[in-house]
Amino acid sequence: MPQPRSPQTVAAANGIATDSAFRAVAPPVHLSSSYAFGGFGRAGRYDYTRSGNPTRDLLADTLAKLEAGAGAVVVSSGMAAIDLVLSGLEPGDLVVAPHDCYAGTWRLLNARRAKRQFEARFVDQTDGEALAAALACGPKLVLVESPSNPLMRIVDIRETAARARSAGAKVVVDNTFLSPALQQPLRLGADLVVHSTTKYLNGHSDVVGGAVVAADPADVEALASWANVTGVTGAPFDAYLTLRGLRTLFARVERQQRTAAELARFLQRHPAVRTVHYPGLATHPGHEVAKAQQHGFGAMLSFEIADGAEAARRFCEAVEVFTLAESLGGVESLVAHPATMTHASMDPETRRAAGINDGLLRLSVGLEGEADLRDDLAGALARSTDR
Repeated sequence: MPQPRSPQTVAAANGIATDSAFRAVAPPVHLSSSYAFGGFGRAGRYDYTRSGNPTRDLLADTLAKLEAGAGAVVVSSGMAAIDLVLSGLEPGDLVVAPHDCYAGTWRLLNARRAKRQFEARFVDQTDGEALAAALACGPKLVLVESPSNPLMRIVDIRETAARARSAGAKVVVDNTFLSPALQQPLRLGADLVVHSTTKYLNGHSDVVGGAVVAADPADVEALASWANVTGVTGAPFDAYLTLRGLRTLFARVERQQRTAAELARFLQRHPAVRTVHYPGLATHPGHEVAKAQQHGFGAMLSFEIADGAEAARRFCEAVEVFTLAESLGGVESLVAHPATMTHASMDPETRRAAGINDGLLRLSVGLEGEADLRDDLAGALARSTDR
């Protein structure tokens, strides 16, 4: 029996040197849309790429191994992954979601609720009483985002999964911010994990994709079947590029989170910064939970600039190494202003209730030199306070 492999080995080597045609070390990309039958009524393992593709299947297998799941379904975007999970709900079913979730998720849940496809309730999942009240309503699905986007709130996944199971609900965790390099929600009791593979898994800001990993083979089968029905499966070349990026996941994340921790400490000391949201700081309210359920604190952080929206604008216009752009998890460092970018689709009242104010900035820390990034922050903060 083969020995269990470490996650680092799985990421670097799953599928390597398995090409039976030419013994290629790197797995080839299979771009064909269709596959020849062996004869009348004799379909092979693959017949049409929407239904199945060797390159996409290798990525799915790798992700399932990394997340300790029974299988995975690779789709066209992170939002398609969220929507695929929601596809199992019936009219009248309830979804409990974070009140401070990614605005794209918030928008999708509200849009489908408006079509009466299910009900949705947004709660602060770090508030035990609020979560208990929501679970008492008998939800079918609890959606967890930990760390949350953009405020880096930490939800106790093990406890939430146990409570949700007692209430008869399945739990899906958005693991995009940490990736399986730093957190494996299925091992903590979750039923499903979703990813925007666009982010850390690909890591190079040149592919859009998503994935759902399930603990139960029956869920894998149902999700794969519906993805085929709706045609949301990912493209083979996108899967190939994502798998190529995945090979360096652990090395990238290790370096990125080390730099992020240093920048968080720098920002915490800076007089122009009101608050830093980074679970690696001992002052973060979710620090102990994060330390218990994660293998590291990640490379995402946010901070509130003291002088509000105008100072945030000046900061974003002053950065030189950081790039003002949406998305995250790439090798380059990005800064985003959630109120006008990633969370602009949220109405102002909802943003305020979630704690997303106009002075909040989100950083995705890349692989540039730590000193260059720190100096860039220092310079932009100095210019943000200029009148």
